Amino acid sequence: MKTLPALSASALLAIALSAGAAAPHAPAPVRTSTWVATWGASPQPAWGPDFLFPTHLPPVLHGQTVRQVARVSLGGPRVRIVLSNAYGRQPVALGKATVARPAPGGAVLADSLHTVTFGGQEAATILPGASLVSDPVGLAVPALAQLAVSLYLPDETPVSTFHWDGRQTTWIAPGDQATAPELVAGGAAVQSTTARPLLAGIQVEAAPTARAVVVIGDSITDGATASLDNDRRWPDFLATRLAPHGVAVVNAGISGARLLSDGMGANALARLERDVLAQPGVQSVIVMLGINDISWPGTAFAPASPRPTLQALAAGYRQLIAQARGHGLRVIGATLTPFEGALPGTPLSNYHHPDKDTLRRQVNDWIRHGGAFDAVIDFDAALRDPAHPARIAARFDSGDRLHPGDEGNRAMAEAVDLSAVLPGIGAPPSPR
Repeated sequence: MKTLPALSASALLAIALSAGAAAPHAPAPVRTSTWVATWGASPQPAWGPDFLFPTHLPPVLHGQTVRQVARVSLGGPRVRIVLSNAYGRQPVALGKATVARPAPGGAVLADSLHTVTFGGQEAATILPGASLVSDPVGLAVPALAQLAVSLYLPDETPVSTFHWDGRQTTWIAPGDQATAPELVAGGAAVQSTTARPLLAGIQVEAAPTARAVVVIGDSITDGATASLDNDRRWPDFLATRLAPHGVAVVNAGISGARLLSDGMGANALARLERDVLAQPGVQSVIVMLGINDISWPGTAFAPASPRPTLQALAAGYRQLIAQARGHGLRVIGATLTPFEGALPGTPLSNYHHPDKDTLRRQVNDWIRHGGAFDAVIDFDAALRDPAHPARIAARFDSGDRLHPGDEGNRAMAEAVDLSAVLPGIGAPPSPR
């Protein structure tokens, strides 16, 4: 029996390499879509009854359905929801979740109701300190449209993670009504609140060119005095301008937030990873923080706390910038708006002081001319009264001399140079 001569190892290797070289390379898959963050509500730890403000939520939810409404910025054919138990000390059992298009009074459009799954299952557990991203849901949502998210909590669930000022009505109904087109009272009343438990984000499937901008800020960004249920925060108006360019806006404002210290939420650096860097599609971040660092000390919020120095605030900004740029983000600084006479007739009527305003002006000068940011938005110039620059102009004031009203929020959004936020974007006329 004849045998073929044995081939050397080097000959075999040469044959293998030449075969590989001759084989055609498989073309790289063409990406036809991507997931982008299109809405957010930054998680906060629930505080105790001794705090200056109530949480506006019961301390425990049990056998109840929570229905929340959120307006997305970019739309798409599928959505995912993000739930957070960031500050919880025990697991949260989720019995059921649905998404739908909302109708007035806490109702939803029945033909739009979709059950949300997590790993293919309707029930899920949100571990302590963790978040939970749902499976994609085949519900097409247009840009700037509202979405209703219903969560059924079958077990005793302490409210430990929430967003305090949602500027949108949330309903809490007895029993499992996640799939109910209209919420019914049954044996207990349907409650309403403006706080948001558990729901932290919405993501949308969008074109591969879609991008997101995150705004990290305090109550002015959170929309503290914007009209309820009308999506009139300044990031909402900015979303209207950016949506035609395929850019989403995620509001990471927390009322009472500070750059350097914890308060009604974690300090900026402590929440940067979660609220900004981890958001899918993010390419730029707008930073509007510092007024509470300047003004909380000496008030009922922080009676014994020292006021930070300009150097300390500048160091905080520089650290935030460095960490964001380390993830490839463009960082835009926003000047701090006027606040003379802020919060009159409240326990925080000493929020303003001439020395505090001096520091605000120094911070603004550093933001404008320090060269630390990639670009600057001058909200101070946009809102101040030309005849009295320490005050917000009356037509933009909500009435508390600190927070802009709806028209002030619109003016802020219109003051944003879109090409500075994301180079290459033009600025179409703002709709009125």
